[in-house]
Amino acid sequence: MDVPAAAAEEGRARMLVLFPEGFEERETAAGVELAGYADAAREHAVRAAFLSVQASDVEPGWEDAWRAFHRPVRIGPLWIGPPWETPDQGAVPVVIEPGRAFGTGAHPTTRLCLELLLDVELGSLLDLGCGSGVLSVAAARLGFAPVVALDDDPAAVEVARANARANGVDVDARHADVVADTLPEAALAVANIELAAVEALGPRVRSRSFVTSGYPETAVPELPRWQHVRRAVADGWAADLHTAT
Repeated sequence: MDVPAAAAEEGRARMLVLFPEGFEERETAAGVELAGYADAAREHAVRAAFLSVQASDVEPGWEDAWRAFHRPVRIGPLWIGPPWETPDQGAVPVVIEPGRAFGTGAHPTTRLCLELLLDVELGSLLDLGCGSGVLSVAAARLGFAPVVALDDDPAAVEVARANARANGVDVDARHADVVADTLPEAALAVANIELAAVEALGPRVRSRSFVTSGYPETAVPELPRWQHVRRAVADGWAADLHTAT
C-alpha cells in the first residue's frame, strides 16, 4: 500500500492491527510503502482497511520472512528481542514474543520510556495501557516491584501475562479501562498511549512520578498537576518524565 506522508502514522497503526507479527516499510517520494505477507483471508481484511492495495505473489518461505523485521534493541543494560535471537552477554534480557498485542521494544516510544525509567528510583510501577507488557516486564527485570499492568484489551492482558511468565518475573496484568476505572497507587506510572488518553490520565494518576509517551515530538501533553522534569526524543517521537506537584 502506498500511503501519503500525512497519513503514514495512521497507516502504520492499521498495519500493526492487521500484521502484529511484523510488516515491511519503505520510504517513497510521496510517503511510505507498507507491505505484509497475507493469505486470501487477510488480504480481504487489508483491502477493507486501505483504499489502494496492490497484491503480488511471493517466493516460498514468506511465512517466516517477517522474523527478519524483529531485531533486538539495547536500552542501557536492557536487551529486548524476540525468542529466536541471542541476548548480548552481560545484558539484562527481556524476551518478547511478537504477537497479538502492540509492543516489541523496537518502537521509539517504547525505547524512550525505558530510557526515562532508568533515571527513576526503583519502587512500585503501574503500566497504563500495557499492550504486550514489554514495559512492565522490562521494569520488573530492572527491579521495580510490585508491577501492575492494565489494558482494556483482554488479548493484550493474556499476552502480557505470557511474556511475564516467559521472562520469570512477577507482573500483575489486569483487564481495566485506564481512563474510566479506579487506578491503583504506585510510585511510578507509565503510559505509552495516545496523547488524548495521556492528558485524561493526568488528574487520575496517583504516583510520585509519571512517564508518558505515544505522541510525536511536536506534541506536548497538558498535565496541569505535574511538573515536567525531562524530555527524550527519537525518530520524531517523544517521551516525558513528570513529578507530582
